[in-house]
Amino acid sequence: MGNRLPIIIGLLAVIAFIVWSSLFVVNERQQAIVVRFGEIQDVKTEPGLYFKLPFAFIDADTVQYVEDRALRFDLENIRVQVSGGKFYEVDAFVLYKITDARRFRQTVSGDLVAAESRLRTRLNSALRTVYGLRGFEAALSEERTSMMREVRDQLRPEATSLGLQIDDVRIRRTDLTQEVSQQTFERMKAERLAEAELIRARGNEAAQRIRAIADRQVVEIVSEAARDSELIRGEGDGERNRIFAEAFSKDSEFFEFYRSMNAYSEALADSGTTMVLSPTSEFFRYFNNSAAAISAEPAPAATAAPATPAAAAVPAN
Repeated sequence: MGNRLPIIIGLLAVIAFIVWSSLFVVNERQQAIVVRFGEIQDVKTEPGLYFKLPFAFIDADTVQYVEDRALRFDLENIRVQVSGGKFYEVDAFVLYKITDARRFRQTVSGDLVAAESRLRTRLNSALRTVYGLRGFEAALSEERTSMMREVRDQLRPEATSLGLQIDDVRIRRTDLTQEVSQQTFERMKAERLAEAELIRARGNEAAQRIRAIADRQVVEIVSEAARDSELIRGEGDGERNRIFAEAFSKDSEFFEFYRSMNAYSEALADSGTTMVLSPTSEFFRYFNNSAAAISAEPAPAATAAPATPAAAAVPAN
């Protein structure tokens, strides 16, 4: 019995190895392709535990796992030409899934990199075609959705031939190239400068018009004010003359005295001129005569103010 134990353990180990080589597990994110002597025997798409022929090293049954979930690849900085002749740079990405693992194995040997390489080439061509039929503004408008659908539809036949299904195509970015961006910037700058000059010219025109209106209004206001002042001054002079005449009619002697005082104030002011007058002249009558003599002397009837005799003006030395 002791000699048989190693044999039993060895047989159990061989059996365990055969069982282990015959089992494979497929999880929920995978598909399994069972290949026997280079030919596809089965495709397992449901998660679980499965059996195959053991001894993969003799090329009996081998299992190749492929993805069973949505995949994505990006295409960046694709140079496309729009209908206007200008070039733009486009970024896009594709969402796809392996739906036919058998065909995927047959066409690209299950190589995901090779499949994406072929899809990139077709996506590049589809983007150039779709953009070539439209202007740059289309990618920024509501037409963007229809453009993505067209690219997706053009990509689907190639994907189907690879065992893939295209779920969606999205355009992430559409930008001007460096050359076009600089040209656009210069054009926009020139347009803004021209617009600024136009606005400035209109502002100057409006300023001159407003200034002319203001100047005219100033002239009108000053003229009206001068007219009103002359009218008021004339009315004031008339009122003053009326008051003087009324005062003269009431007391002619006092009126003559008042006029003489004003004449003294103006004539004897410090004007730098020397006057030589006779002290007994009529001009100084209110200085020479007593109050009684003044009141007794009758006032001239013909004049409203005392006559001023001629005076000799001698310039001051």
